[in-house]
Amino acid sequence: MNLADTPVTDNRHHHRFELTVDGKLNIVAYQLVDDETLALTHTEVDPSLEGQGVGSHLVKGVLDFVERNNLKIVPLCPFVSTYLKRHPDWNRVVSTAYSVNDF
Repeated sequence: MNLADTPVTDNRHHHRFELTVDGKLNIVAYQLVDDETLALTHTEVDPSLEGQGVGSHLVKGVLDFVERNNLKIVPLCPFVSTYLKRHPDWNRVVSTAYSVNDF
């Protein structure tokens, strides 16, 4: 499994970012807070892929997308929050206008 070449895509219709690995769909669900902010609400990795870095690759892909598009996030999902604690440089994309307590 080579995650490096596997893109994370924005499925706006379903309000989620998607990463397909070995034919299995993995997602980060989001809600639009405003035109520049996404609340990341839930991360789901196929059970057969857990512990293989799929979730981290997915979250990094989401954060790359957010930064490329000049967006901000509110990390409501515990997995995303944990990723941010382990990679504090990504706090640059966390919204300062909203906090998790606003939801």
